[in-house]
Amino acid sequence: MKKHLRLLSAQLFAALLVLTTFSGPARAATVDSDPQLAAEWQTAWDTYKFYENTPPLPGSGRSRAQESISITIDAPVAQVFPAYSNVNNHLGMHSFLKRVVTHKDCITAGKRHIDFTAVEEIPYEGSIVVSNTHAQQRINYASLSYETDTWSQPNVVTHQKIVFEKLSGGKTKVTEYLTFDADTTLIDFVVAGGVASHQATQAGLKQAIENGTI
Repeated sequence: MKKHLRLLSAQLFAALLVLTTFSGPARAATVDSDPQLAAEWQTAWDTYKFYENTPPLPGSGRSRAQESISITIDAPVAQVFPAYSNVNNHLGMHSFLKRVVTHKDCITAGKRHIDFTAVEEIPYEGSIVVSNTHAQQRINYASLSYETDTWSQPNVVTHQKIVFEKLSGGKTKVTEYLTFDADTTLIDFVVAGGVASHQATQAGLKQAIENGTI
């Protein structure tokens, strides 16, 4: 069983890595400077409008899939919410995520808007493939929730809403509602990889919050 799971993981990783390797902003052994990343972010924002949650049109060749994942953290929501919503705390929770570059941080319409790029470094055949994911996070302190929209090559868009629920006994339930838009031929790989990545991050944040690391 374990061997079978490892084989599936390897196949999925290889497929996702191919998508990354042949995407525009991804490149081997290269790390963009912050101004370059800011320019990339603005181009992605202006071109793809990845913050617009509009389903792909029929016949467009693109598809949408939705998933939700939850985790219970043994800590009060007043501790969990600021720690979990701080994207810089996600560093180290997923082995590929190496840098978070913030381009803008402001309050708009009562929400905190953060424009940033997540830089991943993926080992591949003795070299490093650098992949940039451009994102906007909107934190709503009043409702104890936040939304994050991301765009990355090859034209993969995610819409995320993360909700924090106070539980008895000083615990917090965190539910992530994930929506993926991608080319129809890639959607299954995108969803599988995206959900696995978010689950790994959830587990890492849970451990770090519960042991007081963050």
